[in-house]
Amino acid sequence: MTELDHITEQVLKQIDGDGFRQEGAYNLRQNGISLCHGDSEHIKIKRKEGKQGIDVYIDENTKGEYVHIPVVVSTSGIVDVVYNDFFIAPGAEVTIVAGCGIHNSGCNDSRHDGIHAFHVGKGANVRYEEKHYGEGEGSGSRILNPVTKIYLEEDAVFTLDTVQIKGVDSTIRETDVEMGENAKLYVMEKLMTHDKQVAESNMEVQMNGAGSSAQIISRSVAKGESRQVFHPKAVGSAKCSAHVQCDSIIMDQAEVSSIPEINAKHLDAAIIHEAAIGRINDEQLVKLRTLGLTEEEAEAVIIDNFLN
Repeated sequence: MTELDHITEQVLKQIDGDGFRQEGAYNLRQNGISLCHGDSEHIKIKRKEGKQGIDVYIDENTKGEYVHIPVVVSTSGIVDVVYNDFFIAPGAEVTIVAGCGIHNSGCNDSRHDGIHAFHVGKGANVRYEEKHYGEGEGSGSRILNPVTKIYLEEDAVFTLDTVQIKGVDSTIRETDVEMGENAKLYVMEKLMTHDKQVAESNMEVQMNGAGSSAQIISRSVAKGESRQVFHPKAVGSAKCSAHVQCDSIIMDQAEVSSIPEINAKHLDAAIIHEAAIGRINDEQLVKLRTLGLTEEEAEAVIIDNFLN
């Protein structure tokens, strides 16, 4: 078993809610290298040849298993680019727990770009959990730029649960999804920015198969002078249905742009979008204040409930 340093252990607690353990199927990447990994009976992890990253093979007998693939960056000035591919066999059921935490105590920027591709077989059910987190007393920025590509075959189900906790100075998220017949997609995106942080999220969902459906929900809180941009796009090229919802709380001098886009290319494509941006409700603040909470405590309660 590989011994982990204190910083790595603390960051892992933030980005892996189930608790990272060196057992079963797992791969821990630290400062640009694969520090340790393991396989299970039905899940095999292999390092790529010619470029950084791993290939994860999940066979058809996988039922209710987990794969943990966290990334920790704790060296100031590092730029880590990694390519991970997941091959999920027809009928498999699996939860993939990912996420990246950056601890930057220096004056140089630290960045991680994770390019993930999911090839999901017929009737497979995948849950992908991803958390992003930044910390450290250094002046260097903490930058995360994830790219997620999802390919769903007939009757496949994919749930994307992504959270940016705090401390990330800049992020550009690119998500592309292609859906086959009767495939289902569920997306829950949660984000908080503060100070002068910048976050951009672009998502394009191509519903190419008849009977495919997508539910996309984005919730965010912008504080300080931070800026957020959301641009989800749902394209229906067959009989399909989709609901896109973006809700944001804006505070201080922050700025939020929500740009939901829908594109129907078929007579029976039913696509709905909603977007709402507003401040914290004054009545909620007053009610919590009457219960003895300070204004800051009341705001924290409202934000926690909104994001959860």
